[in-house]
Amino acid sequence: MSELTPKSIIEPVSDDIIEPVPVRTGRRMTRGQLILRRFLRNRTAMVGVLVYLIIVGFAVIGPHLYYWDYTDVDRLSFLKAPSSNHWFGTTQSGNDVFALTMRGLQKSIMIGLLVALISTAVAATVGSFAAYFGGWFERGALWVIDLLLVIPSFLIIAIITRGGPQGPQAWLLLVVLLAAFAWILDARVVRSLCLTVKEREYVLAAKFAGLPAPRVIIRHIIPNISSLLIINATLGVGSAILAETGLSFFGFGVQPPDTSLGTLIGQGQRMATTFPWIFAFPAVILVVMVMSINAIGDGLRDALDPNSTSGGRA
Repeated sequence: MSELTPKSIIEPVSDDIIEPVPVRTGRRMTRGQLILRRFLRNRTAMVGVLVYLIIVGFAVIGPHLYYWDYTDVDRLSFLKAPSSNHWFGTTQSGNDVFALTMRGLQKSIMIGLLVALISTAVAATVGSFAAYFGGWFERGALWVIDLLLVIPSFLIIAIITRGGPQGPQAWLLLVVLLAAFAWILDARVVRSLCLTVKEREYVLAAKFAGLPAPRVIIRHIIPNISSLLIINATLGVGSAILAETGLSFFGFGVQPPDTSLGTLIGQGQRMATTFPWIFAFPAVILVVMVMSINAIGDGLRDALDPNSTSGGRA
C-alpha cells in the first residue's frame, strides 16, 4: 500500500476548480429608484414620453426655424395646399397653417400645464385640510364641492370669458376659470385617502409633538398621497387641453388675434371636406398629444402601484 505524502493530501483528487459564488454587496434600491425603473420598463409610457417631448420641442423650436410667423399674411397664397413654401398650406386669410399650429400648440400646452398644476394644488390643499380638521371645516368644504358639481361650468366659463378682459393676456383668465372647476372631484378623492393617513402612527406622533397643523399636513400627509397627486396632475394636462379645445372650438376660449388648437379646429371644421389641411393638421396633433399624455399617466399609475404588473417587474 502506497504511503500518503503531505503533497497528496493537500492536492485535490479532481481537476475541477470550484469558484466562489459572487455575493452582491450593493445597497438596496430606494422607492424612487424602483418607481423610475418600473416606469422605464413600460414601453407604452416611454413611447408617450418620447412623442410628448417631440411635440413640445416642435412647439418651442419650430417657430424659430420657420420663416413664416403666425401673424404674417401671404397675399399671393389664399387657401393653398401644403407646399415647400407653406408646409401645412394656408388659410382663407393667407396665414400659414404651420405657423398657426405651432402658436396654437404652444398656447394649448401652456394652458394644460398651468391648469393641471393649479387644480392639483387646490385639490390637495382642500382635501387634506378637510380630512385633517373635520367638523365644520369638513362639512363646509364638502358643501362647496357639492355646489360646484351641479353648476354648469361650461356656461359659466363661456359667459365670463366673453364679458371679461380682452387682449394678449386674456388667456390667463381662461386658465383660472378652468382650474376653478377642475379640482372638485380630485379633492374628494384626496380627502378619502387623507382620512386613513391621518390615523397612522407617525401623523399622531407629529400631532402630539406639538407641530402646527399645516406643517403636519405638508410634511407627513401630502407626501404619502403624492402618487395619486402625480397621476392626477399628469392626466389633468390632457383633460385641460381638451376642455380648452372645446371652449375655443365654440369661440369661448382663446380669442383672436391669438390662437390655440381649439381655435384652429373650430375655424377649419367648416372646410374640413373642401380644404382639409386647415382642420386636419391641428386635429391630428391634438389627438396624438392627448394620447401620449394619457400613456404617460397610465405608466405612472402602473409604476406607483406595487400590485400592478402592467409595467413589468422592478
